Amino acid sequence: MTGVLERATDVDLTADRDVMRALAIYLPQFHPIPENDRWWGRGFTEWTNVARARPLFRGHYQPHLPADLGFCDLRVPEVRDAQASLAREAGIHGFCYYHYWFTGRRVLERPFREVLERGTPDFPFCLCWANENWTRRWDGMEQDVLLQQHYSAADDVAHMESLLPAFADPRYIRVGGRPVFLVYRTGLLPEPARTADRWRDVVRRAGLGDLYLIRVENFTADPIPADIGFDAAMPFVPDWRESYEVRRPSFAARALRRLGLHTPMLERQRVMSYTDLARRSVARKAADYVRFPCVTPMWDNTARRQNSGAAIFHDSTPALYQQWLHDEIARFTPPSPDENFIFINAWNEWAEGNHLEPCQRWGSAYLDATRAVMARTTVRA
Repeated sequence: MTGVLERATDVDLTADRDVMRALAIYLPQFHPIPENDRWWGRGFTEWTNVARARPLFRGHYQPHLPADLGFCDLRVPEVRDAQASLAREAGIHGFCYYHYWFTGRRVLERPFREVLERGTPDFPFCLCWANENWTRRWDGMEQDVLLQQHYSAADDVAHMESLLPAFADPRYIRVGGRPVFLVYRTGLLPEPARTADRWRDVVRRAGLGDLYLIRVENFTADPIPADIGFDAAMPFVPDWRESYEVRRPSFAARALRRLGLHTPMLERQRVMSYTDLARRSVARKAADYVRFPCVTPMWDNTARRQNSGAAIFHDSTPALYQQWLHDEIARFTPPSPDENFIFINAWNEWAEGNHLEPCQRWGSAYLDATRAVMARTTVRA
């Protein structure tokens, strides 16, 4: 361990790293769609949740309100161009767009579809299939399902055929010429290895070579990627199962009052240490397979969960995030010149308090911190 966070205001960035590509995860939820109009009310977007969040205790940073880009609408090309410009200036190589497919039904697809059709912004991208059910609890579980996943061999083929235009785009991110495709919950695939084989066959027959498949590690036992036909993994950060809770539900009411509690519902929340999260991540044992590092600038899903089981990582600062990003890069050795990713979760998950986009509290400080670290790497074009 490199002393992560012990002197975050004096980060040592003198040791250059060879060739790292930072990919920021991108949520396309910031525009209205018919499904959300029907389920949540006309005009609903993630901004609806973001704007109504309130602090639950003294020093709790809520709501997270946007600064430079405002309450932007991702249907607007100028917004997408501005996002890419901000990301590029901060040393981010590309966006990893969440992609939603439900047995041929696409949801929230317009922003990426227009990126593909218009050819702008000229900024690299890849896709991550967010293959959970959509539920009213926002957690992909089985309660009150709004859109459900159904898996089949025929759907595997149809899904991959629908993505061929994206994989063929010269902006698409590759490893050794192979398009990179992530799956959020491989544990939900009935036969992941057979699905991977079908996907690869479709892409090869289209003349696009092979796929480079990355499984996202989250919430379940993590198989070795090769055992399910995948090439690599990326841990979903944060993983609060192993995080230190600084305020537990068993606290007495008077202790909650000392925190300046704004609502008794804090008893249902998990308030954890961002510092501890970063330390645990850097100290994590190296995998026996390709596992790309991942960091998060901050995390607090109070806006999305409201008063029902939010996970709050308290006391994040740009300096702490900068040190964490630096240390993850310093300890990662790319296994090949193109297997050189570090993922940042996320570019714009505002309802999870999880964004690099400038906000009214921190301005562009998290982007500046990213730039300070990535400036010491050679970003592959």
